[in-house]
Amino acid sequence: MNKVDWILLKNETRRFFDKATWVPLRASQTNETGNIKRIGYEEEYFGCGSVAFPKDQLGLAEKLSWGQIGIGCETRPYVYDGGYYSSIEEYEYSDKEPIGLHLVFSYSQPVVDKKQWILNPDLVVALGLIKEGNSWVRPEENFVEVVREVLDDNGNHVLIEIKRAFLIDYLAARNLTLRLSYYRQRVENVQTLEDSDYSALENTQEERDNGRYELLIRNIEGIFGGTWASMRVWRTDVDVQDDAPIMGQENDENTEYESGEGYHGGYEGVRVEGEFWRDEWIHHNKKSIRVRGDLDDDLPNFIVETDSTRKRSHELNNEDIGRWLWFRSSVVNELLSYRGFSLWWYTKETGYIQSTSMHRTHFGINGSDYITVYAYDIARLNSWEQHIWASHNVVPDGKVSTELLMSQVEAQPASTRAPEVNLFQITHFLEKSFYNKYKLNLFLHDVNEEDFYKIVSRFSSKDEASLLRLAKEMIRFFSERLNKGNLKQVSTHKSKDQLGSNKLLESILADKIGHEKARMVFGVIAGVYDMRNGDAHTAGSKIGEAFELAEIDTNQSYLRQGEQLIDNFARSIYFTGKLLFT
Repeated sequence: MNKVDWILLKNETRRFFDKATWVPLRASQTNETGNIKRIGYEEEYFGCGSVAFPKDQLGLAEKLSWGQIGIGCETRPYVYDGGYYSSIEEYEYSDKEPIGLHLVFSYSQPVVDKKQWILNPDLVVALGLIKEGNSWVRPEENFVEVVREVLDDNGNHVLIEIKRAFLIDYLAARNLTLRLSYYRQRVENVQTLEDSDYSALENTQEERDNGRYELLIRNIEGIFGGTWASMRVWRTDVDVQDDAPIMGQENDENTEYESGEGYHGGYEGVRVEGEFWRDEWIHHNKKSIRVRGDLDDDLPNFIVETDSTRKRSHELNNEDIGRWLWFRSSVVNELLSYRGFSLWWYTKETGYIQSTSMHRTHFGINGSDYITVYAYDIARLNSWEQHIWASHNVVPDGKVSTELLMSQVEAQPASTRAPEVNLFQITHFLEKSFYNKYKLNLFLHDVNEEDFYKIVSRFSSKDEASLLRLAKEMIRFFSERLNKGNLKQVSTHKSKDQLGSNKLLESILADKIGHEKARMVFGVIAGVYDMRNGDAHTAGSKIGEAFELAEIDTNQSYLRQGEQLIDNFARSIYFTGKLLFT
């Protein structure tokens, strides 16, 4: 941008906040370089104030501008004589006449020399926000940033702005319209006007882009230079040695004075200053999906028939809809990639996704490896979650999950258990039994169950590379957590100092059931360990041998191979614990 357009604020005056992604609620930002009284000084300033008004006060509010609702508008509670209380959120046009609402409170703390800006708690709770650092996020929508705060180096607020989509949702719920009043300023001190980029400019006042622009060109001497005068008056009738001196009435006899005057100047250069004021309304669109729960017209539609017939989400948002939807299993991994989502299991083929909206989306896995979900469980989700599910939606294939129907139709859930659950709980049983017998910890650290189901999941297996990565995660969960030091204390193997953690545990088992049987029990664990190495090295015939040792049927789908991998691993750990401690 050239300097003329910069000082004239050409780009800034064309931009309106009612079309912007972020809307300032309060701002007082200054960027400056140099000495304000010297050539070379540059400054940019943006200040903004805002007040929300109900519909019946818009006519009066139209008259309010920078002087009434700008950055100089302070907020504080006030008690009038007679007991009338004006709360901090109320904007008063005149005494005891509240006509608007503050969305940001300016809270001065003179004792500690701080000025804090506080977001209106009603807005925070209505939009379901929590604070993280200098941002307010909405957990229900994947922790999207809704409000952000900017502080200066001294910890004082200089900006609070909100995403317009969330602002207008809140305004619609309360039937309010937000009025902004803001001011922009740019300044540069130059040697002479004639030799600067501004040589063709002159003092200007004009109406532009629904605001008022003013250009001021002045000598720096005329701004900061000038005459000064001073006078000092003192008393002469006080005995400073007196323990409790008392001054009498002031008169000409007991006072003296001195005065001085002069001129302070010598400032060179010219100050070129551009200023712009504008008032702007931020209107809502009468729809409040988040706060008031209005119907969302932008929800997706879903395939419900084998001929690809679709129904809108609104049509499926009925608990008695009697339909199921089909999805690629990849939807689970995508959902788990979002913060706050978790995977839990009911049976071998059914479970649920817990989302940040606190909905539990129950699912089943059918014979074609598709995820089937009761349509209402999808249609009741937040819009952004529905769009994720919709992107994985497919034509019905392979019928509804048998175990899901057993639960949702027959009201007789299957008695099966997911191998992921078996692996976690069997490992915990082994750990507990080991401690009860030897009074030693089997593992170096604990593993959070929720995190475990995210990482060790059949859904992680999409191809051979991801299946090998799943093997690596299982080894991290089990083998790499084993406490070698404690295992060495228990093992009687003559070369125990050279053994790895798996071999140490196998040697302890061998002491009880013999080496051959112990090797058979640990065969799957050894195979999974070799698969884990295959994820880091070039795959070849050894990987094929590892698959055989882990008892993986490579003719099955990768999802089923992942399930089998977890199930076989859990079985080996189960027999280790059973043979050792029963």
